[in-house]
Amino acid sequence: MNKGELIDAVADRAQVTKKQAEAVITATIDSIMEAVSEDEKVTLVGFGSFEARDRKEREGRNPKTNEKMIIPATKVPAFSAGKLFKEKVASKK
Repeated sequence: MNKGELIDAVADRAQVTKKQAEAVITATIDSIMEAVSEDEKVTLVGFGSFEARDRKEREGRNPKTNEKMIIPATKVPAFSAGKLFKEKVASKK
C-alpha cells in the first residue's frame, strides 16, 4: 500500500473526502517526523512508537575500491511495533 492507497482507504473508512484524508495523513506524518527529529519519542498505543536512535561510528568498505573507510556516527529514525500490531500480523498466517 502506498500513500495514495492509504489516503483512499482512510477516506472510505472515515467517510471524508480524499482531500481531507490527505491533509490529515500528511499532517500526522509531518508531526511525527518533526517530533522524532527533535529527539522526542512518539507513541501510538497499540500501533507502535517512533524514536531517534544513535548509530555508532563504524568501519566500512567502499564497494567500488574495497578501501576501508570510517562511517561517522549519526542518528537514525526507528519504529517499534506495538503489542496489538504484532498480534494482528502474527494472526494473519
